[in-house]
Amino acid sequence: MKKIVLLTLFISSLLFAQKEQISVNILPQKYFVEKIVQDKFEINVMVNPGSSPHNFEPKPSQMKSLAKSKIYFISGDNSELAWIDRFKQNAKDTLFVDSVKDIVKIPMTEHHHHDEDAHHDHDAHDHEHDEDSLDPHTWLDPINVKTIAKNIYEAVILVDEKNRDFYENNYNKFLIELDNLDLELKNILEPYKNRAFMVFHPSWGYFAARYNLNQIAVESQGKEPKPNELVNLINEAKMHDIKVVFTSPQFSKKAATVISENIKGNVEVIDPLSIDWENNLINTAKLIEKSYK
Repeated sequence: MKKIVLLTLFISSLLFAQKEQISVNILPQKYFVEKIVQDKFEINVMVNPGSSPHNFEPKPSQMKSLAKSKIYFISGDNSELAWIDRFKQNAKDTLFVDSVKDIVKIPMTEHHHHDEDAHHDHDAHDHEHDEDSLDPHTWLDPINVKTIAKNIYEAVILVDEKNRDFYENNYNKFLIELDNLDLELKNILEPYKNRAFMVFHPSWGYFAARYNLNQIAVESQGKEPKPNELVNLINEAKMHDIKVVFTSPQFSKKAATVISENIKGNVEVIDPLSIDWENNLINTAKLIEKSYK
């Protein structure tokens, strides 16, 4: 009996080892890909949990997995794009696919703490922004993810045509899930339309735009606020009756803590890179809701 169990485990491990791979940049992409391919591919993620995609450097093991991958899905982060040429040289047989193709990108929140006129309409200035200043956090809007899912589905059937019906069925189910999620988030956040929330890193611009919220960023262009900027942020938080400062696991809580102490509020962690993508967006919406009560 023991021999049979060992043989079964050996065969299972062999089958797993032979499974073809797909590579992605960040954990939310893994969630999206798995919604469509389920267990037909092994997913290699380049940015490890807890790491920031803004300063990552892939490990040799990840590069090896990339070279074996049928597809690499590009997320569009500037730090990732700096590696793309090297990725392509390393993985000559891999299909590189822009997973955010056809998504209209918005500028990163530029919060000029010293400027009272900072609250301008970015739409009028979109033409002034080059690719480096555009917000890469497209996956934090469920409607954007419908486009991402389409790009994933179309690429997967190129490399595995025989399972097209399987992938199409999963893709269509996922679209329904995304519409349902969008409706749930609207129901949670509708009472707080046009209200402001404060977050350390401006990751939530697409989320804020989708649900009619105003994201106020603590840091600007990767730099923590200076003392005089902190004072302005504290005053702004008081003006908007903000009681919570949001931060994420990839960044320091120092400035957020200083602000929260001065507004007699607290700090909450929301992770834009969570693998549990759907529940993470719902949890974020509920934390924002809670912060207004």
